[in-house]
Amino acid sequence: MAFLDALKEQILIGDGAIGTLLYSKGITENCFENLNRTAEEKVYAVHQEYLQAGANVIQTNTYAANSIKLANYGLEHKVAELNRKGVEIAHKAVHNHGAYVLGTVGGITGLQTKNITDEEIQRSFEEQLDILLHAGPDGLLFETFYSLEELKNVITLARKMTDKPIVAQVALGDIGVLYGGTPVNEAFNALIETGADVVGLNCRMGPYHMIRSLEDVPLYQNAFLSCYPNASLPDYEDGRFYYQSNPNYFGENALRFREQGVRLLGGCCGTTPEHIRAMASALKGYKPITVKDIKKKQLIIQVRKNSKDTDKPIDEIAKERTAVIVELDPPKQLHVNKFLDGAKALHEAGVDAVTLADNSLASPRVDNMALGAMMQSQVGARPLVHLTCRDRNLIGLQSHLMGLHTLGMNQVLAVTGDPTKVGDFPGASSVYDLTSFDLISLIKQLNEGISFSGKSLGQQADFTVGAAFNPNVRSLEKAVVRMEKKIAAGADYFMTQPVYCEQQIIDVYEATKHINKPIYLGIMPLTSSRNAEFLHNEVPGIKLTDEIRRKMAACGEDKEKAEIEGINIAKSLIDTAVQYFNGIYLITPFLRYEMTVVLTQYIYEQVGYNPSSLQNQI
Repeated sequence: MAFLDALKEQILIGDGAIGTLLYSKGITENCFENLNRTAEEKVYAVHQEYLQAGANVIQTNTYAANSIKLANYGLEHKVAELNRKGVEIAHKAVHNHGAYVLGTVGGITGLQTKNITDEEIQRSFEEQLDILLHAGPDGLLFETFYSLEELKNVITLARKMTDKPIVAQVALGDIGVLYGGTPVNEAFNALIETGADVVGLNCRMGPYHMIRSLEDVPLYQNAFLSCYPNASLPDYEDGRFYYQSNPNYFGENALRFREQGVRLLGGCCGTTPEHIRAMASALKGYKPITVKDIKKKQLIIQVRKNSKDTDKPIDEIAKERTAVIVELDPPKQLHVNKFLDGAKALHEAGVDAVTLADNSLASPRVDNMALGAMMQSQVGARPLVHLTCRDRNLIGLQSHLMGLHTLGMNQVLAVTGDPTKVGDFPGASSVYDLTSFDLISLIKQLNEGISFSGKSLGQQADFTVGAAFNPNVRSLEKAVVRMEKKIAAGADYFMTQPVYCEQQIIDVYEATKHINKPIYLGIMPLTSSRNAEFLHNEVPGIKLTDEIRRKMAACGEDKEKAEIEGINIAKSLIDTAVQYFNGIYLITPFLRYEMTVVLTQYIYEQVGYNPSSLQNQI
């Protein structure tokens, strides 16, 4: 049966990642496409693993086998050999499996400006397509295209060369939109009009965000839908990227992808044969849907208000009473009124500081120094500014810190920062001139009036430096060792990632009770079952208990009920946390500051502290 005829009748299962799977096996080849000629057996083995897991659509190992990308490795003269071998290996692998082979072509234009002309890009695609098509795949797979125009151009070029099926997949810029703001549905329509037979999404995001992005996409009369999500957001440790191992989660979400009308379902970065096996098993016996109900979603925000602040350093407050700091993420858009409303509400609820992340998840947001200054002057709330090693070199880091000092913002959190691969500009460079240990030490050096370079600053800075502590790890002992090293570097206090288990709170206390620095235990209220599953399966360093996931799942699609349940779960965690820790770090989900206002008030009620009473002010 031909590929498109099969899609009319069934949901086909694609394979998963090739490059990250080879990488996880310890293969450190800089150009994985080069393995087609230097280690053919390794590529063949990967194809076999996916086929045995249940894949019936295999992509060739030719994603970056074009002259422009191969030139980075001095292999631009190997375009013909690598593409021919890629198709040949895939055909050899599917022999007797009855699977389809798609010749893979990846996008060239990234998010960084490079001196490559449109003519050079066109020639590069034309060369690769000509070789692939002569090698005889069952169709073409265009994937991870950040530029809609580039993808349309490639489809137009391919349609002049072949009538074989074309699968065209774009990378999301944010939920439901491409880079530049084009809605997914609008982009898909344009790709279909250009000649694509299958349109879809791949890379950049995991199942949660991709499913949300497909919810407003209809079923098309003249094309099918595909989706190849990442395993999770990547984590970065010891110079290597890691992805969550979550095959069961992929199996559960396979049915949700079916509900969105997906007929070709595979995996991208971080996915393994186990992910594919879980999806294939979950979808066994299910036919594609033929009717889809499109529902638009709305976000409802409520506002509450109350009380006061203090000027004492963050570490000192938690030594004398229960202190509360609340994270409020700077917005991705230029509208800041909602953020300032949230900061005001939290300030009036009595929080001791409002923390501002530094381009969290490697996505650009309104600069936290600017927002901190506005918040400080217009609202009266004290900013606790996060500072990452990712975005600035040594020069930029010192300049930023000098600016914070000048503005009177002396509470900072020094962190490594999520890798750029996570965020909106995956082609951007991660600087990482310093580790978080180095940054803590150098900030303390500024407190001595000494520049990073060793020169005098003319006066001393007065920074209180927080550090991150991740209790959601396999070895809590090793995490505590890192904590002790940060103390040696000069850390004054710690803020943890969110914890979702009462027993874990006790375990963290037992493991850290010898530490003489305050610890602000992280608690983030859940907003829905999908939010819970996303955090559990796709965000590195966060795990939820089965009980919490069941409670959130029981709320179904009732948003109000889910929010109440999320607050109740957080209150239960707070009841335990305040018995062991004097610092509570509330993390506001999706700018829903009304939730963290309620939790702030609850904390103060539990410990008998009235932030509006003068005798309680430190």
